[in-house]
Amino acid sequence: MTNIRQFYRVEGMTCASCAKSVETMLTSLDGVKEAVVNFADASVFVDYREDLVSFSRMQERIREIGYRLVAKDEFTIEEHEQKEIEKLKRQRRNVFLAILFSVPVVIIAMIFPDIPYANWIMFFLSIPVVFGFGNSFFINAYKRATHLTANMDTLVALSAGSAFLFSAFNTFFPEYLAGKGIEPHVYFEAAAVIISFILLGRYLEEKAKSRASASIKKLMDLGVKNAKVIRDGKEIEIPVDEVIIGDIIMIHPGEKIPVDGKIIEGNSFIDESMLTGESIPVEKNTGDNVIGATINKTGSFKMTAERIGSETILSQIIRLVKEAQGSKAPIQKLADKIAGVFVPVVISIAIVSFIIWYLLGPSPQVTYAFVTLVTVLIIACPCALGLATPTAVMVGIGKAAEMGILIKDAQSLELTREINAVVLDKTGTVTKGKPLVTNCLWEDSSDKVEMMSVILSAELRSEHPLANAIVDYIKELGIKKVELSNFNSLTGKGVSVKYRGHTYLIGNEKFINENNIQVLPKLQHYAEKFHAEAKTIIYAARQDIVRIVFAITDPIKDTSKAFIQQLQKMNIQVHMLTGDNFQTAKIIAEQAGIEHFKSEVLPHEKLDFIKDLQDDGLKVAMVGDGINDSPALARADIGIAMGTGTDVAIESAEITLIKGDLGKIVTAIDISKKTVKTIKQNLFWAFFYNIIGIPIAAGILYPLNGFLLNPMIAGAAMAFSSVSVVLNSLRLKNRKIRQSTVGSLQSGMRPL
Repeated sequence: MTNIRQFYRVEGMTCASCAKSVETMLTSLDGVKEAVVNFADASVFVDYREDLVSFSRMQERIREIGYRLVAKDEFTIEEHEQKEIEKLKRQRRNVFLAILFSVPVVIIAMIFPDIPYANWIMFFLSIPVVFGFGNSFFINAYKRATHLTANMDTLVALSAGSAFLFSAFNTFFPEYLAGKGIEPHVYFEAAAVIISFILLGRYLEEKAKSRASASIKKLMDLGVKNAKVIRDGKEIEIPVDEVIIGDIIMIHPGEKIPVDGKIIEGNSFIDESMLTGESIPVEKNTGDNVIGATINKTGSFKMTAERIGSETILSQIIRLVKEAQGSKAPIQKLADKIAGVFVPVVISIAIVSFIIWYLLGPSPQVTYAFVTLVTVLIIACPCALGLATPTAVMVGIGKAAEMGILIKDAQSLELTREINAVVLDKTGTVTKGKPLVTNCLWEDSSDKVEMMSVILSAELRSEHPLANAIVDYIKELGIKKVELSNFNSLTGKGVSVKYRGHTYLIGNEKFINENNIQVLPKLQHYAEKFHAEAKTIIYAARQDIVRIVFAITDPIKDTSKAFIQQLQKMNIQVHMLTGDNFQTAKIIAEQAGIEHFKSEVLPHEKLDFIKDLQDDGLKVAMVGDGINDSPALARADIGIAMGTGTDVAIESAEITLIKGDLGKIVTAIDISKKTVKTIKQNLFWAFFYNIIGIPIAAGILYPLNGFLLNPMIAGAAMAFSSVSVVLNSLRLKNRKIRQSTVGSLQSGMRPL
């Protein structure tokens, strides 16, 4: 049993009703677990079992209702973009020509209706507009009708077609109505302008939709086309698709890194802004990981390829953003239900309006009945309903991705704004997750360099995790290692070495006491002070006296305190959970400004803690980075993983902070609030427009003030409604998003 989760393009969709039809057809197939159409970018996400249903079967089913399902590998990204460009050009040409033919029709109808052969001139000018540039409406409507379905094209074809045929009849046989005492009016201008306006609306809508999906295009454009690999001792340039794991790649200054990997020779500064949003280049040395699509700023280096193709971080980000943009927010469900029945309801209203006007309307009843029928069919717009949510979701999730925040789906985007409690794991979330030397104190600085050289050389050979913190600290001072003798490591205690006839001991308090090493009062005082701050103390002695004391801790991140203060100002409860002891938890909570914390917590207890908060009626976000956090991340209303954490944690979360910056949570909440606000504005406009527009088109105002809506005005209003919804969503791209202010905590490193 193989489950396939794949995106496909859908060609031929023109409105939200089309999207609903595609979803319904696909989900009716045995083996299709889920099908979610994103009308805004003409794609469908399908989750199906390959052993029960094939892609060709799905294609066949979709073809039956007049659409085309396209495999993603059927053409390249460049070919797809070229097709989109050609489609826009074709639409623009059709709009221009349709308007060119329609303008004289409108001028004759409105200003010169009595010129000789006026009706015949309008008839011939309208034919290319209605049946030439607007032929797609009739073709699509026919395909829908053969499957007993209807969509936006059905409304356009019925209204424009009816107007044209009614006018053509009165042009060829004017005496028929005239003989009954009814003026044989023609509505060629209505038919032509309706088609022209809707073609213009769709062209503007397509342009706006292509801008709404710009975040995906931007991410794809970040990728590299070629890579310079070393094979058989020679540097050759090959397409990035031909790079294999283990290839040695040469990176020169100014070049983009083609794939994810590790530096094996050389060093440089890398611009990782595409991943983190931070403009300051990051120093990278031999052994450091580098990420594809980031930019090498200064030095040259060799790297080995470790992740290629769809496994690179950039490819995973693109996949996550696409899945998220294609997902549906709960708020969209109502719009989907309405869109599914919209067209049949509108056709019914139009027929009822015709009957009422024909039976009860003023003379000439046929003309009035016909005008209201056409106007109702034209003004109704399910597209505005269909576009209201997906366009805003696409822009919101795209904006988040550009700011270093990956949101898994639309539901998570919508729910994030409701968060009123945040639970933080301590290690790697509130803290940096890596032991660092925060204080280094010495009794006599005269022999500091020699002492540091010996400590560096000894700790380089040690396997203790705290040894790395001391090594990193001393390396930053520019001190070099020396040759030692008699190296001896005692697990859980420390190491002893000899250098130039002196014995050196580096280790914990127990190690020092066992060897009867003297700790001078001043150093002892500071050691006790640091211990009270929950820091780990490492002593370094020469002969029988401690000369240097290191204080090591996992310090809080520079952004943690400012972020927590900002959450508290937003009336969001902040809790910290840790498996560490009470004293350490208390110190970290005090430094970060967290009031509620719990220590010595096991993974299953984190889950229970979140459940308790939810039982109290709170919407809980859990923030973590480790495998032990994954159950709690899955249980929380919103799980937020550090991008620097484990794959398991990231898979369990709804939101991933690419660089692990807690301040981005504030940004995510604000993006959620602004996106949902935009969706509500869109839905309000779409509902308001149809609720007000359809009754006016049916002539509800006529008995009050004699007002009857012109079909041409209805066509313009319908086109404007769709475009306005998309443009309102695009406003999100330029709106100012709230970000957490960065605070910093500096630790002193000084001599006595």
